[in-house]
Amino acid sequence: MPALSIKALSKLQSMVFPYTCPLCATPLDETEGCCSDCLQNISPIPQSTCLSCGIPLNPTLAPGPCGACLKKTLPQQQTHHLYLYQNVVRDAILAWKLQGQDMALNFLIQAATPQLKQLFSKQDILLPVPMPMYRMRRSGLHHSADLCQKIAHITGAQFNWQILRRKGVHQRQSSLHGKARQRNLHRAFQLSLSATSRLDTYSSKGKIWVVDDILTTGATLRHACQVAKQLKRPIFAFSFARTWHK
Repeated sequence: MPALSIKALSKLQSMVFPYTCPLCATPLDETEGCCSDCLQNISPIPQSTCLSCGIPLNPTLAPGPCGACLKKTLPQQQTHHLYLYQNVVRDAILAWKLQGQDMALNFLIQAATPQLKQLFSKQDILLPVPMPMYRMRRSGLHHSADLCQKIAHITGAQFNWQILRRKGVHQRQSSLHGKARQRNLHRAFQLSLSATSRLDTYSSKGKIWVVDDILTTGATLRHACQVAKQLKRPIFAFSFARTWHK
């Protein structure tokens, strides 16, 4: 029996295992991309944002600072995001965080490769926002560190989850609102005892990024960046997605 050609094998594979949309699992004819419905429901962050906090702005006001940043200076020099936390982006993040399924998240990260390579250089250092130890044990995954690893794989940036540490026991931020979020994170982060020596192993020319998965009020990133400033280096902030209401 003659061997099947690569083209024939590929066709057979597509018949037995049809390609599906990575975001909703709808069968597709194409071998890459997502379905048209999901594509319309992906909301990238607008190009016009406040460079300081990352909030979308009217193009005439960008790059800011916005009104809030004029009143209160943030510890980070810049804040960047990829997507708005809604529709299929929200579904992808929840599937990853709650069920450990990262296919949709990986697709969204790959789709943002040009933006990621523009933001991060090979000399940059990514510091994931630390998770409480009990949540890491329960979920089996450090979400921010996992996100850093995925970004590092694409951009060549370095990441280290042992420089920023969490201390104490705090409520989940998602269960709190407003000022309660601020109080909950007061003194929640610290540098590890080996932070300086670990940082010395990296190039001093790279940026230091504090990375989180979702930004809601900005309290978590702000408190983590405030502690990271003790490293005596310029600090930048990044989240995969942020909530925003006009």
